[in-house]
Amino acid sequence: MSYVGPDFDPPQPRRPRRGPLTVAVAALVPGALLGWLVYEAVGGSGGGGGSGEASVRTSPATSALGSPVSSAAPPSSSSSDDGKESASPAPTDSSPAASGPLKGKVVVIDPGHNPGNFQHTAEINRKVNIGTNWKECDTTGTSTNGGYTEAEFTLDVSHRLKALLEKLGATVKLTRDTGSPAWGPCVDQRARIGNLAHADAAISIHADGAAAGDRGFHVILPGSVHAGAADTRAIVAPSSDLGVRIAGNFVRVTGEPASNYIGDGTGLVTRKDLGGLNLSTVPKVFIECGNMRDSKDAALLTSGAWRQKAAQGISEGIVSFLRAS
Repeated sequence: MSYVGPDFDPPQPRRPRRGPLTVAVAALVPGALLGWLVYEAVGGSGGGGGSGEASVRTSPATSALGSPVSSAAPPSSSSSDDGKESASPAPTDSSPAASGPLKGKVVVIDPGHNPGNFQHTAEINRKVNIGTNWKECDTTGTSTNGGYTEAEFTLDVSHRLKALLEKLGATVKLTRDTGSPAWGPCVDQRARIGNLAHADAAISIHADGAAAGDRGFHVILPGSVHAGAADTRAIVAPSSDLGVRIAGNFVRVTGEPASNYIGDGTGLVTRKDLGGLNLSTVPKVFIECGNMRDSKDAALLTSGAWRQKAAQGISEGIVSFLRAS
């Protein structure tokens, strides 16, 4: 989030922690354990286990981790362990599996950005209505110092997450995929895809671009917005529940700490300025899986094994939410 654009901020100044990370993790464990127990009961771990807008102010989430609380779609690529492009595309939509505990459930996964955005700056700079105001269609996203882009990362994790959820019987749709158009989609269209699918849960996958030394993940929850085309009042509570469950399972499976630079150590942030959340009519959250500009986080984000854990943690949070709803 060090770049300016729709749904992204410049890096926030580092703020003093209200308490040690161990307190947040301790608070998180009961919720995480519940998610794990539910997941194990319905289908097993799936094999991934383990341990911009400028001058935007963010408000901390109202609960700790363990407490509930127009353009066409675009191309990207999946990535292997060394961060290089993989050849096998995955379809944007899928049919429900014949059986499974999530049969009948619809999940929309939004892989952030698009690798082609760099070559289409005029298109992605076009303003779209996000309900509360007008913002750029999309941004380029960030990258590691070694050149592994956020757009590559988000699609790779999305493919892994899709496979895990489909194995349990869910119908999964992506907002963009390999072979999609060369840029976008715009943030308003990303929200619309989830709405039109009548998703039971939607998640936007990202990685941050903050300063070196800033590390950890955070989940972004929608604030209560009722202005223009935006009305999130009906989805605030279920989205918060979804986000808490994802955060709890993500930290447990990946070992990635809650962000040390935003969210006051909770791993949760509430925002009212993101088009992808403001325009959603279905339960939806964003996840920033780590900071691509920090060497420790970058080493994880560029590892295929860790990306599988990231997908597993997110999946278990979604499964817990869907089984409880």
